[in-house]
Amino acid sequence: MRYYRINSKFCTALYKTIEQLARFGLTLQIIKTAIAAAISWFVATNLLRAEYPYFAAIAAILTVQVTVADSVDKATHRIIGIIGGVFLSMLIGHWFEVNVYSIFLVILVGMAVSKALRMNPQIISQVAISSLLVLAFGEMNEGYAFDRIIETVIGSAIAVVINAVIVPQNAIPDVESSIIKLANTASQTLISLTALLNYTSTHRKTGRSEVKVMKQEYQKSLDTLHLAEQSLKYNLFLTNKRTRLARLAVSIRKLDHMIVQIRGIRRGLDDLQHNRNYQLPAAFAQQLTLSMEATANCVALSGKASVHTTPENLTALKEAVEKARTTQALCLKELQSISSLETLRDVGSILTDLSRIVAETERQSSSTK
Repeated sequence: MRYYRINSKFCTALYKTIEQLARFGLTLQIIKTAIAAAISWFVATNLLRAEYPYFAAIAAILTVQVTVADSVDKATHRIIGIIGGVFLSMLIGHWFEVNVYSIFLVILVGMAVSKALRMNPQIISQVAISSLLVLAFGEMNEGYAFDRIIETVIGSAIAVVINAVIVPQNAIPDVESSIIKLANTASQTLISLTALLNYTSTHRKTGRSEVKVMKQEYQKSLDTLHLAEQSLKYNLFLTNKRTRLARLAVSIRKLDHMIVQIRGIRRGLDDLQHNRNYQLPAAFAQQLTLSMEATANCVALSGKASVHTTPENLTALKEAVEKARTTQALCLKELQSISSLETLRDVGSILTDLSRIVAETERQSSSTK
């Protein structure tokens, strides 16, 4: 127990130090990049006895990315690119001397072949750079080409390890925050749609702007989730976080289902507004408003409960679901006050969507237990 307390205090102090350094431009990624470059230079100089160890340092600088997965991808692209460039420059250098024409030819052929093979743009540029350097310096130094490959592999590998070991990125808190924000945005959007029931308003609302904001918030949540998945990929030090992230991904998908229903409610309310031949009874409109507000409360609480699964949050969600079910049942009883079949159709679709949202929040609460 004492060990975990000490470890927790150390992590807290470490993150505070990193935040303070970031104010002066010394971000965690910059620090990692400098460390990786220095270690790569040291290894290439002392272990490989390399005369030109800058390839190892350059590879480390270019390989350190935000996530370990990005670093692995970057390292792969660079290694493939330098291998292709080395062999191409050796082939052309065997037949041509280093001059304007051979430089033009090696870059032209290298980039053209890489493009034809549909390689990553980073590989294409790396082929051109490595082939140029090897062609220019390869004749003066025997073994220069293969040394550059080894140095690049070492620099890239060190960068990946440094990125994974030194304070590996954990984007799960960002995913949790995005879920709560998305649930609150969806809840507020559903509440704002009650304004469409106000037939006396001079400037009728459509709800499109609110729904657009909700869709944008959902896309932000997906982007945050993708970044979190990338941060855990290839990272052996955060494997215990993958189960948690999988559950959060399920919560985002469930919120997506609720968003689809909210968009359907907006369309149903918009159809009601365009039905000029009939107006909803005031009592039913009021009851439908209460039902929408109760359902919106379920959406907000479901997001909170999925992130912070406490007995208090689960109890609050359960009570909100019961209240929403009750208000929806009262709406169904009031349907007899509507005589227009067209209006019944639109109102029925709205109540169906509200019921589906509540059912989704119930599944949300059960999946977090």
